[in-house]
Amino acid sequence: MRYISTRGQAPALGFEDVLLTGLAPDGGLYVPEFLPRFSPEEISSWRGLSYEELAFKVVFPFVEEAIPADDFREMLAETYRVFAHKAVAPLVQIDSNEWVMELFRGPTLAFKDFALQLLGRLLDYVLERRNQHVVIMGATSGDTGSAAIEGCRHCKHVDIFILHPHERVSEVQRRQMTTVPGENIHNLAIRGNFDDCQQMVKESFGQQAFLGGKTQLVAVNSINWARIMAQIVYYFHASLALGGPQRSMAFSVPTGNFGDVFAGYLAREMGLPIEQLVVATNRNDILHRFFSGNRYEKHALAHSLSPSMDIMISSNFERLLFDLYGRDGKAVDDLLKSFQSGPVQIEDHRWKRARALFDSYAVDDDLTCATISRVFTECEYLLDPHTAIGVEAARKCRRDAGTPMITLGTAHPAKFPEAVRRSSISVEPKLPLHLDDLFDREERYTVLDNDRQQVQDFIARNWKFAG
Repeated sequence: MRYISTRGQAPALGFEDVLLTGLAPDGGLYVPEFLPRFSPEEISSWRGLSYEELAFKVVFPFVEEAIPADDFREMLAETYRVFAHKAVAPLVQIDSNEWVMELFRGPTLAFKDFALQLLGRLLDYVLERRNQHVVIMGATSGDTGSAAIEGCRHCKHVDIFILHPHERVSEVQRRQMTTVPGENIHNLAIRGNFDDCQQMVKESFGQQAFLGGKTQLVAVNSINWARIMAQIVYYFHASLALGGPQRSMAFSVPTGNFGDVFAGYLAREMGLPIEQLVVATNRNDILHRFFSGNRYEKHALAHSLSPSMDIMISSNFERLLFDLYGRDGKAVDDLLKSFQSGPVQIEDHRWKRARALFDSYAVDDDLTCATISRVFTECEYLLDPHTAIGVEAARKCRRDAGTPMITLGTAHPAKFPEAVRRSSISVEPKLPLHLDDLFDREERYTVLDNDRQQVQDFIARNWKFAG
């Protein structure tokens, strides 16, 4: 399988090169030239498989030209062995035909573990074979950073530099990043917001001369295709558990960067019957404004109780635009260049095509807390603020009560105790045993100005073979 850029001006690459390249040289994002397509009979035959066995069925077509089947099976077994629940992504019923899929049973208590635990093993495999050393540069609004560090910290061919907005992530999120020991791990707190961090990473991928030609940058953000492909699996997992593919499903997805919900779109394109995808956002509602009114426009970033979604510009939305424009890279490039100077709209027939599948809803902090409180009162189930936004959006946007509605539970509530406290719930969420000493661990991070040159100079001085 080959991969092409959403901007249409970069050469097609194989999986290994896409894994290591991240952002395409023309500024686009890589997507497969085509998607594997599974019949209802084939999907039905997967019922009863373990999570790692299901992941092999869904994901192997994307990597089969680069990785032998037995090697990939072993990677998947190692990836999901570290999750704290044997089901890996258990489903919990919270109302009639309404479910939460718990995606926070991995080592860092967030859905990012599903992709980043695998990404670390993929990098180790490919870099060992190539005898190559790389620098990971990533931006995080809270959860990607800790998951990337946990997934990649044992990679002997990698240095990790994670940028997070200074004093704009929760304390648990920060400590999960900054207390991990290792000479190859560098946490950079940037005096700015997540979009500043994300823009700095994107610009650095296009200006890698600061590394002196001695290494290259690798992406761990969801611009890296490997992140998206790993997330497709849990849509199949939930559907099979609740009677699919013989019945359709609806999913509500808390999202800021659009990667997780785009994985659901891909699952549908691969043959999984999905009737509805709800895009659940917080006050930073650029996606909701597009899906509800066909207006894609930047607003000032607002800080919220759901910091992982405090994102002004959704990077992965470009991948959906590429399909809406019939995979015309030039049209996507022209649209996004126009977006740099002001709001954009797409043709009505393209927007209506998106609306046939996607609904959206924006939830502010007060409603987030009210939802946490209401659901706890209803069934004694404690939601984190991101998942609460997903549940509220699901209930507001649901098209058919007879279709199972599954909200993606993206994080453990213990990562966001302030939101739980503001919800007036008497229960204090506790960290799992493997993190119960988190607040006693020593932190290590460097605070830098919102200045790309300063950040690049730091990386150039501190990667393993610098100088």
